[in-house]
Amino acid sequence: MGKMNTSDSKPASRGSGIQSLERGAAILDAVAGSPDGLGLTEISGRVGLHTSTAFHLVKTLVGLGYLAQDRDGKKYRIGPRLFGLASGASRERTLLNFGLPVLEHLSAETGEASHLAVRERTDVIVVARTEGAGVLQLSERVGITRPMHATALGKVLLSYMPEKERNELIAILQLNRITEKTITDPEQLRREAEIVRSEGIAHDRAEFDPDLRCIAMPVWDFTGRCVAAIGLSGPVWRMTPDVIDKRILKLEVAAEQLSQALGYRELETANA
Repeated sequence: MGKMNTSDSKPASRGSGIQSLERGAAILDAVAGSPDGLGLTEISGRVGLHTSTAFHLVKTLVGLGYLAQDRDGKKYRIGPRLFGLASGASRERTLLNFGLPVLEHLSAETGEASHLAVRERTDVIVVARTEGAGVLQLSERVGITRPMHATALGKVLLSYMPEKERNELIAILQLNRITEKTITDPEQLRREAEIVRSEGIAHDRAEFDPDLRCIAMPVWDFTGRCVAAIGLSGPVWRMTPDVIDKRILKLEVAAEQLSQALGYRELETANA
């Protein structure tokens, strides 16, 4: 290996981006390409950075979980956060692949808009939506967010979290009043979560939009975790109690179909 200049050599440009991000990405690329891990000197040599600069970047990446340091402190490997991101992306693709036909069929059968959503920290992300006429519309991954406390989708994702995690999340949620029916009291939201777990279905009674009512149910994966929420929404004048009862039956079938597609085989124990 040739002698390295004491001044930093900028890694190959990826465009007019932020230099520190480009350098961090170059470090991740280098470490990812080395199954046995890389030492700090090897990292600095491969990405063309002074050792001190590489050290500060690597330290930051370790702190964020994108890199992990061996016990002896000599080498760095890809960290757990990157594996988590990759797993999440894979899960979402799987959800979409299996979920889109289910959503289309659900909307075609009911005439209502159907939705598929996942949780992202304190937000609900709608990853797919089908209009009542059966016309498919995909949202951007970070495009459509919904409040957890005011939507049926959000209530499902909140309710089926582990109890400790659920209570911690409720404690930090901003329970903003969106309509006159929005739940804004933490204790009331906790009770609502217990009802959802007991009944296996969540209701949005014009809590997010005064003109809409929604129902949602959990989607389970092969590990028995609630990985998504599937729901239906329609105008309040059409979503009467009798109609909702009929829609619930259709939604339950759709939730079971998608859960089974994801490998879940014990739906009868979902609410245990």
